[in-house]
Amino acid sequence: MSEQPQTASAPLLSPALGRIVTGLLAGTLFGLGLTISGMVNPAKVLAFLEIFGAWDPSLMFVLGGATTTAFIGYRLLPSLRTNPLFESTYAASPRFGITGRQITGNIVFGVGWGLVGLCPGPAIVAMAFGDVRLIVFLVTMSVGFLMFRVVDGPLMQRASAAEPIEDAEEPISLRKPRR
Repeated sequence: MSEQPQTASAPLLSPALGRIVTGLLAGTLFGLGLTISGMVNPAKVLAFLEIFGAWDPSLMFVLGGATTTAFIGYRLLPSLRTNPLFESTYAASPRFGITGRQITGNIVFGVGWGLVGLCPGPAIVAMAFGDVRLIVFLVTMSVGFLMFRVVDGPLMQRASAAEPIEDAEEPISLRKPRR
């Protein structure tokens, strides 16, 4: 019996379709996780943020799961595979310092999260439950995005032209200098 030469089989999905399917699966998993964890319930989130009252620490498991997943994805997987499934190389993680602009944005985001008990991802997922307040939240959040574009238009134009964005201030480095 003569052996027939082995031919390489075609990939199941094209890279473009693979990225779409991967995004859909990841988004579905994300939405399911947000719903199961209670992060689509503003009362649950506000109870987590209420550290000096009736604190509900259960959402720390969500943070732990996210941290573990990110660790595996960014640290372990590249050492196990030479390239991702649907890309030629792994995207480099940007190494930027912390700027005043980021601190300000984090504070504004945190105040909004603390007032409402939702951030954008869970709010979008929670829309499936048909709560009109969520539509109001998402519309006003979109107004905030538009206000940012008006106030910070030139920066957004540079970013959309794929130019590197440079902050006017020097980033704060949290890393010790290597010797």
